[in-house]
Amino acid sequence: MYKLSINNHYSIEAERTIADGLLINGVKKNADIKQIKPGIYHVIESNRSYNVEVINFNGSEKNAEIKVNNHLYNITAKDQFDILLDKLGFSNLNSARISEIKAPMPGLVLKVFVNKGDIVKKGDNLFVLEAMKMENIIKAPADATVEKTLIKPGDKVEKGQILMLF
Repeated sequence: MYKLSINNHYSIEAERTIADGLLINGVKKNADIKQIKPGIYHVIESNRSYNVEVINFNGSEKNAEIKVNNHLYNITAKDQFDILLDKLGFSNLNSARISEIKAPMPGLVLKVFVNKGDIVKKGDNLFVLEAMKMENIIKAPADATVEKTLIKPGDKVEKGQILMLF
């Protein structure tokens, strides 16, 4: 079963079963679907004709942008696992947000890889911190945009000191 949100305005439940085929909000739907070209379909359902074009599809994010009879629709889907995570309060675990990076230990800043305004992805290198004669590459813990760097090469920092703002 999938819960679909259309343009963040409409919500429907869709389910494909072996016995009943496609169910939309619990009602069996019989549609004649023909692929015209890759990403372009012609659908006949309840004596109505629809031209459907898939503009954008992202399977990992579970969203799509489709055009039906020249009307654009943004669709997001949640499967049974997403629904369960929502019920348990774990739906935002993958969207970690950070506001600052603090020094994990006292040391000397050797290199800074990012500047104000840079967009970083989780795991990108931010800076190199030398501590106890070892070079430690500090990485971004989440996707973010650098608002301000408070360090430069040669700076000495203390543990817990704020080094970057996001």
